[in-house]
Amino acid sequence: MTETTPYDADRARFTRQALARLALCDHAAAVADGAAGLVATGNDPDTGPGGRVSQAFQLIELAERALVSAVTYERERGSSWAEIGQYLGIGPAEAEARFAADLGGWATAFDVPYRLDVTGRKRVPQLPTAAYDPVSACGRLDTWARNRLVLVDDKHPVGSGLVMATPET
Repeated sequence: MTETTPYDADRARFTRQALARLALCDHAAAVADGAAGLVATGNDPDTGPGGRVSQAFQLIELAERALVSAVTYERERGSSWAEIGQYLGIGPAEAEARFAADLGGWATAFDVPYRLDVTGRKRVPQLPTAAYDPVSACGRLDTWARNRLVLVDDKHPVGSGLVMATPET
């Protein structure tokens, strides 16, 4: 299914590196928000038995998504498997093997932007949400960062650091 998406023109303004970085920003914000939910104790009586374990376990899942996004971003910006593996405590071949399917899915999503859901009637975007609709993601993540990162004094703390595509002349 190689149909166009509503956000193709917006996405063309961003490099694949920038789109990968946006996906990482989005996943990192989800991890931070998930962790923040474990900090306050006032609602503990409202949480059923095992509820905090469930929240902590969800953080692991969110962190795994952030790790995949970080590896994707690092590959898009030119990091080698040796450099990535070094930080994971594994060899380059093992790092490549571990993330090959994720990177394959990332690459394929640019050629095949949608897949059909199990019913065969609904189109589901293949790219992570932030990479699929990068303009909206930039606005949302800029606001998130301005509201939560006290030492950041930038109107666009996420969007201003992205490597944008060179406009065609």
